[in-house]
Amino acid sequence: MSLCAKFDAIGVLGMAGKLSMVATPIGNLADISRRALDVLNAADTILAEDTRVTSKLLSHYKISTRIERCDENTIFARTPVLLERMDAGETFAFCSDAGTPGVSDPGAYLVAAAHAHDLEVEVIPGASAVTTAYVASGFAAPSFYFGGFLPRKAGEREKLFSTLKTLDAALIFYESPHRCVASLKAIAEAFPTREACMARELTKLHEEVLRGKAASLVEQLTSREGSLKGEVVLLIGPPTKEETFVAPGGDEVVSRIRELLTSGMSKSAAVKQVASEFGVSKNSLYDVVHGMGE
Repeated sequence: MSLCAKFDAIGVLGMAGKLSMVATPIGNLADISRRALDVLNAADTILAEDTRVTSKLLSHYKISTRIERCDENTIFARTPVLLERMDAGETFAFCSDAGTPGVSDPGAYLVAAAHAHDLEVEVIPGASAVTTAYVASGFAAPSFYFGGFLPRKAGEREKLFSTLKTLDAALIFYESPHRCVASLKAIAEAFPTREACMARELTKLHEEVLRGKAASLVEQLTSREGSLKGEVVLLIGPPTKEETFVAPGGDEVVSRIRELLTSGMSKSAAVKQVASEFGVSKNSLYDVVHGMGE
């Protein structure tokens, strides 16, 4: 390739453009970095999942950069043209509705396409509803699993929960406010012994974080089902000792311990009796009893 042809290939400015994935606030407009504001100011074009939402942020910080719509309905058709514009030297800043782009939004597709065409991609880190909700939940787990939005159909939700039951991690999902109670009911059925958490309107004026057994959260929220608003994050705590107890007839063992404790028997007496009945070690049963919180 000749030198002139090479310059033509990388753009009239002598270098290809760049895609910046810019994290924006999830509620409180003050939660944005100086670097993010600098990038939004300097970009040739801002690509927004929702131009109305992003325009409010730009107006607040007096940023006049040109803005274009780029959501799930347009991104696939627009990507080839956007790549050509980047290749010609144009710089883009991509913003999702809120938080870090590329997480449960169409930005991930554009990033993959840019990488495939050897175009520069940078991420401007910032707010994330996933990590904010995880910290707010207080769940102590060796890891967490983020599953995006929960399936709308009950059968698909049940199948998903079934595959995740043995995962030693806290589980995190996005949910819409009008499906929140239904999803918590499904969580209560699939994970009856685990703690759950509902985090809503994070960093906003009416921020709300509720934690307890999923069945308890259902009781608290059922009367408010029609009035819940804002973005919702649902979290499920890691497996309890009751779940992780492994022994022949493990479910029967746990059920028998509960029966004896409910009848008024002391922990030590219940452990001794069940160990004798099922032929399991008393030490393993003490962990199970402790996990029940009786």
